[in-house]
Amino acid sequence: MQISHKIVLTGGAALGAATALAAPATAQTLDVTLTLPRLSVAEYHRPYVAIWLEKEGAPARTLSVLYDVDKRNNGGVKWLRDIRMWWRASGRSLTLPADGITGATRAPGTHKLSFTAGKGGMPALTPGKYMVVVEAARENGGREVVRVPLNVTAAGGRGSAEGQGELGAVSAVLSR
Repeated sequence: MQISHKIVLTGGAALGAATALAAPATAQTLDVTLTLPRLSVAEYHRPYVAIWLEKEGAPARTLSVLYDVDKRNNGGVKWLRDIRMWWRASGRSLTLPADGITGATRAPGTHKLSFTAGKGGMPALTPGKYMVVVEAARENGGREVVRVPLNVTAAGGRGSAEGQGELGAVSAVLSR
């Protein structure tokens, strides 16, 4: 004995089901643009930079760590402690180098880093108040932290802040 079932969708239900199947899922992208100023100092070293995301009540999520990844015997890792706030928030528990998170230091100038939800350390962001934190530290130089408030809504979010020494302008834009 064979039993068959037939489901017929009519009107708006058929259109809604077809649209749901045809519409691609849109991934969130967080674009962080940061400026590393050209400093007039006797001995300039490119800064180590950490970028992470904070939300009240949730652990900090490292998005990127820029350091001397090519130093012999992974020697660049030992200087990451100088990025103090990041190191205390999540750095000491991270195994480096980490795929999708670590990268080489950057020269002075403006740099854009993009993070896609579900890749590297970037989580999918639900509506709420977040903080994108950028910390830079240089050998024989200074250290600075810039906190960028990011109010995430269903449409996305944006924020910006200005550094005073080791960092210049920092902006964050979340798009869907």
